[in-house]
Amino acid sequence: MGIIVVQCEKNYAVLMCACPVAPYVSLLAVNACSSTQSKIFTARVMAEKLDLISKRIRTFHDFPTKGIPFKDICLILKDPKALAAVTDLFEEHVRRTYPQVDLIVGIDARGFLFGPLLAQRLGVGFAPIRKKGKLPGPTLSVAYSLEYATAEAEMQEDAVSAGEKVLIIDDLLATGGTLYAACELIKRQKAEVLGCLVVIELKYLNGSEKLRSTPVFSLIQY
Repeated sequence: MGIIVVQCEKNYAVLMCACPVAPYVSLLAVNACSSTQSKIFTARVMAEKLDLISKRIRTFHDFPTKGIPFKDICLILKDPKALAAVTDLFEEHVRRTYPQVDLIVGIDARGFLFGPLLAQRLGVGFAPIRKKGKLPGPTLSVAYSLEYATAEAEMQEDAVSAGEKVLIIDDLLATGGTLYAACELIKRQKAEVLGCLVVIELKYLNGSEKLRSTPVFSLIQY
C-alpha cells in the first residue's frame, strides 16, 4: 500500500502518494485502484490541478458589504479544465477516505455547482440544503450566522434517510455557520456526517473550529 504524505505548497496543500517498495509493486497498486474506479494522481499532477484552481479564484473587496474580501469562483466554472480539476481532486479524496459514502449534500447555492458533479462521479445521490422557504413539502430548518448576516437553512424531511453516511459540500468555509447548520440538519434526520468538502477555506476565520469533530477537506486555503 502507498503512504499518503501531506506537504504545503504556497497557499494550498499537496497530497502525495508514495510507495516505499519496488516500482512493480507500486504499478500493481495503481492497477488495483483503477479497477475500483479510484484515481491516483502524482504529486506533480495534483500540484498542477491545484495551481490551475488557485489561478481561477479572484478577490472582490467590500462585497457584499464593506470589509468583506469576497472570493469569486466564477472563473472556475467558466474554465472546463479548472472545473474538472475540482471534481477530480474531490473524487480522489472521497474514494480514498470515504468509500462508504451514500449521499452528497450540497449547500445553497454554490454547493449545487460542485455537488451533483461529484455525486455523479461517485455513483451516489445528491440532496440540496436551501434557504428557508425555497423547498416544497415537509421540511426541517436550522438558523445560523454568517460573517455578514443571519440566515436559515432548510431541507426536505425525506432528503436523507436514517443511517445514511453523508458528505456535505460547499464552495467556501468562512466562519463555519452554514456548514454547522447543514451538519445539524443531517444529524436531526439520524444520518451520519462523514465530513465536509470545500473548494476554499479562509483559515484566519477559524471556521473549522465551529464544526468541532467533523473533518473538513479544502482544496485552497487563505
